[in-house]
Amino acid sequence: MHLKFNKVEDKLIVSLMGELDHHSAEEVRVKIDDRIDRDNIKKVILDFGGVTFMDSSGIGVVIGRHKKMKNRDGRLCIVEINKAVNKVFEISGMYKLINVYRNVDEGIMNI
Repeated sequence: MHLKFNKVEDKLIVSLMGELDHHSAEEVRVKIDDRIDRDNIKKVILDFGGVTFMDSSGIGVVIGRHKKMKNRDGRLCIVEINKAVNKVFEISGMYKLINVYRNVDEGIMNI
C-alpha cells in the first residue's frame, strides 16, 4: 500500500494505492493519524481510486479515521470508490456512516 498526501486549503487528501488489508492497515493508520495530528487537520478526503483490494482491516482503518475526525469536530469523506471496494462498503454498511463522492473535486466542494 502506497499513500500520497496532498493538502488543498484546509483539507488533507490521502490517495491510497494498492491493497488495504491486514498486512498494510496498521501502517496506513499510523501514517494518516500522524499527518492529521501534525498538521491539525479537520477535514480528510480518502481517495480510494487506486485501491485494488480491501478487507475488514481496511474497514477498521476507515471507521477509525471517521471517529478520530468526529472527536476533533472534523469531517471525513471518501471519493473514487471502484467496483473492487464498492461491495465491501455496501456489505459493511459504511455508506450509512460516511459521505462518498464521485471524485476529489466533488469531495473538496462538499466536505
